[in-house]
Amino acid sequence: MKKLTTLLGLGSDDDLFKQIMSTLKLKGITQWDYFVKWEKVHKNIAPYEVELNILNVLIGKENIKEELTSLILQYPKVVNVIPILLAIRFKTKEDQKINIVSDLKTFEYDHFDLSIKTPNQQEAESIASFFVKCGLGDLVKDKKVKNLVDYATGVEVGLDSNGRKNRGGHQMENAVEFYIKEVCEELGLVYLKEANAKAIKTAWDIDLAVDKSSRRIDYVINKAGKLYFFEVNFYNGGGSKLKSTATEYVNMNQYWNAQNIEFIWITDGAGWLSATLPLREYFDKSEYLLNLEMLKNGILKVII
Repeated sequence: MKKLTTLLGLGSDDDLFKQIMSTLKLKGITQWDYFVKWEKVHKNIAPYEVELNILNVLIGKENIKEELTSLILQYPKVVNVIPILLAIRFKTKEDQKINIVSDLKTFEYDHFDLSIKTPNQQEAESIASFFVKCGLGDLVKDKKVKNLVDYATGVEVGLDSNGRKNRGGHQMENAVEFYIKEVCEELGLVYLKEANAKAIKTAWDIDLAVDKSSRRIDYVINKAGKLYFFEVNFYNGGGSKLKSTATEYVNMNQYWNAQNIEFIWITDGAGWLSATLPLREYFDKSEYLLNLEMLKNGILKVII
């Protein structure tokens, strides 16, 4: 019988596994900071507010190309905000040299260079032409937006939504850390987050053999030299990733146990309903498989 089964006072390991499966968080663990990372959005916009406000003078004007050409010659930095208005992130200066197919029959190109710091008349006209032809001209001329700072903020919100997949993972980490921190404070222990062998050596002078140099452990608790390693994840949906993770953690559990380290996998989510077999395989070969409901009920303190 597993240690965990005994600690919970259950009759068998089968009862424990049934309890784990029946208390999964099927509704997800979405928290308020999942939707938009507002601090990041405002931070990305702040350096360009002046230039965006300068471009606001274009709103409602008829001859956008002529007006923008004049603005670019007076305030060259306004060119820097054009990519922002189009939700473009340039990684290199070469990326800012844009080629647009002007004729599909001949495959001739129009060339635009948004990397120029001090454009001359011809270069300013070319950049203004790009602004008009990509659709931004009509956007401001027809007053479809009233303020380009607000518009750019909306663009940043859209771009930030791409980070939701990563934030989804962090939501589980944040939830687990809440309980780890609580237990450590109550028991007078310390923990590390995303720790590697070097960090553990530095913090506690404990040497650790690792299977690969890049190995990081989500959380590590040290109790008088006894280490507890935690890996954390949440799966809303199924897929091959769940099976590969479970297989990896079977090996990881054996590897850390051989060094007298307790390995604890904390996972949750509706995805496991369609991947019960690989989860059961890990369960059968390890001592500790936890979900969020078990953390809520205080199992970490009991284990440690």
